[in-house]
Amino acid sequence: MAKPKNADPNARTVAENRKARFNYEILDTLEAGIQLKGTEVKSLREGRTNIADSYAGETKGELWLYNAYIPEYQQAGQFNHETRRPRKLLLHKREMGKLIGSVQQEGMTLVPLRMYFNARGIAKVLLGLARGKKTHDKRETEKKRDWERDKARLLRERG
Repeated sequence: MAKPKNADPNARTVAENRKARFNYEILDTLEAGIQLKGTEVKSLREGRTNIADSYAGETKGELWLYNAYIPEYQQAGQFNHETRRPRKLLLHKREMGKLIGSVQQEGMTLVPLRMYFNARGIAKVLLGLARGKKTHDKRETEKKRDWERDKARLLRERG
């Protein structure tokens, strides 16, 4: 899998979508900014976010992140945010056009793989351009993973 050009090793991961790599074949990854409200940022810093069921989609030429769960911030009181509201993804026009074209023409899906804060403290989402796996592909992936685990254990035992 290709790393995004500007992936930061100092990034602090807030949420990870581990199910995505099992259910989808990730063809390309891209880093996107995310437009958040103040209470959402504070809640993200607490780290109780869930992006397992979320996806990105196009509406009126813009990309949006749907169904990402960011819990309410306790100290916000009446000024809190909705937990599963659509959130706008911030990308360059060219990148957005490429992703929207792939989704519409080739039948691919945009899946958020990871949500994190970069070194400057800005919330980012790592999007994966993915193709859904069939059941037999998932079984094949599971077999390969099991074999690699067993092989590593056998090599460790032999020295």
